[in-house]
Amino acid sequence: MNWRVKPLEQIIEGAGRKSLHRSLGAFQLTMLGIGAIIGTGIFVLTAVGAERAGPGLMLSFIIAATVCGFAALAYAELAAMVPVAGSAYTYSYAVLGEVVAWLVGWCLILEYAVAASAVAVGWSGYAVGFLESVGMPLPHALTVGPHAGGIINLPAVFITVVVSALLIVGTRESATVNAILVAIKIVALVLFIGLAGPHIEPAHFQPFMPFGFSGVMGAAALIFFAYVGFDAVSTAAEETKDPNRNVPIGLIGSLVICTLFYVLVTAGAVGALPYTQLIGNTEPLAHVMRMLGYDSVAQLIGVAAIVAMPTVILMMLFGQTRIFFVMARDRMLPDVFAQVHPRFKTPHVVTMLTCVFVAAVAGFFRVDEIAELSNTGTLFAFICVSLGVMVLRRTQPDRHRPFRCPSVWFVGTASIIGCAYLFISLPGHTIERFFGWVAIGVVVYALYGYRRSPLREGASASEAA
Repeated sequence: MNWRVKPLEQIIEGAGRKSLHRSLGAFQLTMLGIGAIIGTGIFVLTAVGAERAGPGLMLSFIIAATVCGFAALAYAELAAMVPVAGSAYTYSYAVLGEVVAWLVGWCLILEYAVAASAVAVGWSGYAVGFLESVGMPLPHALTVGPHAGGIINLPAVFITVVVSALLIVGTRESATVNAILVAIKIVALVLFIGLAGPHIEPAHFQPFMPFGFSGVMGAAALIFFAYVGFDAVSTAAEETKDPNRNVPIGLIGSLVICTLFYVLVTAGAVGALPYTQLIGNTEPLAHVMRMLGYDSVAQLIGVAAIVAMPTVILMMLFGQTRIFFVMARDRMLPDVFAQVHPRFKTPHVVTMLTCVFVAAVAGFFRVDEIAELSNTGTLFAFICVSLGVMVLRRTQPDRHRPFRCPSVWFVGTASIIGCAYLFISLPGHTIERFFGWVAIGVVVYALYGYRRSPLREGASASEAA
């Protein structure tokens, strides 16, 4: 198999011949990051995390954020050096070789497409709850998949199609809508923190870790999903003005802002009510408000989740389609994946194909299982990026780095160890599914990607470029 790398100069030159329009600034990137991060993780998985860690869920969020922070610094250095689409796939191709790059790209399907499905299911829970509260219940068979006695989660399919259509219309238009919806989410969370804060009872934090540190890590491995998406900012590098400056700002800024919100919201949720009252709830933040007597605020939070959570789906789909676009540009996938709409200048074909896949997963599977599987792909990608930034420091120490990861050997090593520990903290069946997915990816590469590789033995100069 082909372990050769694709030189950075070649990657940047190739992107220039079939590139995407640069229209995003630092503020828009930060809003895209926040839009990608704040969603199902805090609006839905708070209940599942509390079941595993109790009040220690606050610590779970901090642990997951710390690991993501280390990875974000590695991403920022590589994104500033290689300001093209592709994220971890592109970086791996330039540093670790084609085989690793293919596997990273394959696993990023778990991070982006499968994550979008999980968020769509989370959105569906709030939408169904809201419709029931206003006297417009949907048939049970059309709101859950076969695992819960239904046929299909139709609301999850619906929102996936709507967001995909928006992405086809255009990146800048999507970013503008995203900024508005992010503002709605932030207002809703600030309102929740302000109202739940005065009701916090110290007794509700005792015992802080009812299931021990293993419970905290188990929850961290799950709610790590709450941070999935910050790296989607790096997939927008090719559509960013002054990416050397703006991509690191978007990556790190969005992560810091979201971590602060997560810890405060979690403190309000498990402090205002015993954590046992959150277990099994599909709209935990709205539930807390109802239990505290703020019925109208509960409705507002539900509406905010319904209106604003699609921003996460938008960013997940955005990231996935850009990964596919670059892999096709590298001839690792069929050329049709790299087609750009003549009017909207977006990769419309791959967006529609991704929409079909995401809608299918969202329509038939459970949110926690989807989220855990998504985390495996993300953790693998983070490990490869963290390794890549250290390898490149050794192999190309004199290359210009607009942003330098501080203490790179410590940060990179800590990121790898942290991601590996979170990975093994996931349920055994999830890890088995991940390796099954990797095995399928190896077969696909051997039968298709390897044969079309522009770096293979005997490839023409035009192909290699």
